[in-house]
Amino acid sequence: MIKDYRPYYIKKAWYQLQHIYIRHKLSPQLKSLGKHPFIVKPWHIEIFGGPVSIGDNITLLGCSDKKTRLTVWSDKKDIRGITIGDHVLISPGVRISAANSISIADSCMLASHVYITDSDWHGIYDRSMPPKEKSFVILEENVWVGDSAIICKGVTIGKNSIIGAGSVVTSDIPANMIAAGNPAKIINRLDPSESIITRKDRFSDSDKMTHLLESAEKEHLQGNTLFGWIKSFFVPEKNG
Repeated sequence: MIKDYRPYYIKKAWYQLQHIYIRHKLSPQLKSLGKHPFIVKPWHIEIFGGPVSIGDNITLLGCSDKKTRLTVWSDKKDIRGITIGDHVLISPGVRISAANSISIADSCMLASHVYITDSDWHGIYDRSMPPKEKSFVILEENVWVGDSAIICKGVTIGKNSIIGAGSVVTSDIPANMIAAGNPAKIINRLDPSESIITRKDRFSDSDKMTHLLESAEKEHLQGNTLFGWIKSFFVPEKNG
């Protein structure tokens, strides 16, 4: 891990800058944004169209070379658009594109470069216009989707199921399964005797988690100075 030379008060100011951007730039583009969002580099998160609704305790990560995009392409007013539940993790580079309805339930985890779409966006024979069908995608609670996987229209992925990296999901996956491949097939089942701890289970006490993170950051950055931080830009130290 690259050493963080920032004093704690500088890092705190950085968080405040992000919160201001979220409040005044990102949040107004959403139908709703729940409590305690943890959004990193929100200027690298792009919202197009709507409605887009996000629940409580979202972890939404942006990156300069991996834009995260939530898009609703439709001229209809009676669609659900994109609905994201509580305690969901969305990694850099994720693209969610809805023409009608994409629903992501509580505690789901989307790894980098996941693509979810509820439409083909062009007809097979009439390629000048999007198809008129109203399709959907549903990710039930605690679904984990691996890096660069693609979830196609009309798919429901059941509770707790895992989609392997690089998979293309074209049909439903039942609950408590592990699926992988192109097209994705069930390759294993979760052990019913094992208890599953979700993100909601782990991080439900937001005040406690905030206090723990602040304490850890203060300890990690202890001893850092403004001069040392500025010096690190011009005379970087080698990491052992």
